[in-house]
Amino acid sequence: MTDVSNQTTTRSTAGIASVSLKQPLEDIADELGRSFAEYGFAIVRDHGIPRDLIDRAEAKSKEFFALPDDVKRSYKIEGGGGARGYTPFGTEKAKDAEIFDLKEFWHVGRSLNEGHELAQYMAPNVWPEEVDSFKATFSELFAAFDEAGLRVLEAIALHLGLERTFFAPTVEDGNSVMRLLHYPPLGPEAPEGAIRAAAHGDINTITLLLGAEEAGLELLSKSGEWLSVDVPEGALVINVGDMLERLTNGALRSTTHRVVNPNGEAARRSRYSMPFFLHFRPDYVIEPLASCVDEDSDKPLPEPISSHEFLLQRLREINLV
Repeated sequence: MTDVSNQTTTRSTAGIASVSLKQPLEDIADELGRSFAEYGFAIVRDHGIPRDLIDRAEAKSKEFFALPDDVKRSYKIEGGGGARGYTPFGTEKAKDAEIFDLKEFWHVGRSLNEGHELAQYMAPNVWPEEVDSFKATFSELFAAFDEAGLRVLEAIALHLGLERTFFAPTVEDGNSVMRLLHYPPLGPEAPEGAIRAAAHGDINTITLLLGAEEAGLELLSKSGEWLSVDVPEGALVINVGDMLERLTNGALRSTTHRVVNPNGEAARRSRYSMPFFLHFRPDYVIEPLASCVDEDSDKPLPEPISSHEFLLQRLREINLV
């Protein structure tokens, strides 16, 4: 594992793609692909998620996290691995980390009808009764994230020389999760050395993140420098997850990233964001694409594994199951 504890931050995101989804995907596919290959990250504007929906969702998220602690904890599902409902402050750790992250969160997953062939993999959602229109707002946002994510995957497919719709069946009814994140103001109760989100890579296929405009999100470059990800208001930050890196045999990078603690006035206020972890179907078998395999390489290929089994492995590593 890379030692990232004492790395310095370089305040630059030069080279990371920033594209508009209003453009034809053929025109932006390679720019996105190069950015994902080099940095594992890209910024996407004009993504189609309505501004008024984002504003409503942010307001509902703040309303929930302002509830009394005992009310929030009543929505913690024991034995659920944090897949639905509330996960309290001090629970999740990054892989190999010794100290928990300084955050609490709520998960909304895909709703499947009873009897659906994949229903065994996805628990029903729970919804807080104390926040009006919570279910309606976040059901709408989940669908909007899903649509935007599929469009990004179409661009990735074009970059990889695949059929534009290659990823559609791989993520249809996938085990995607939307996370409402709250990083509370920094206080004396935080353990020494703890940060809002310790260095980690994402498990899933791609992540779409709203609410990263405030400074703090950083990625680790190939050269070992921390680069801050500077985001225009309302834009999505997209990053490659471990599942897509495995599928592409490392051609697209799942990059280590973190959210560092702010200084000054920012340390005394909360930070909120909403990542959407887009997943393959639980029964999709992840094995390297033929186009991403170098027949002359001695490097061993990753073994085929189902999306569900891969997810369970990683959830154990981050203290959620």
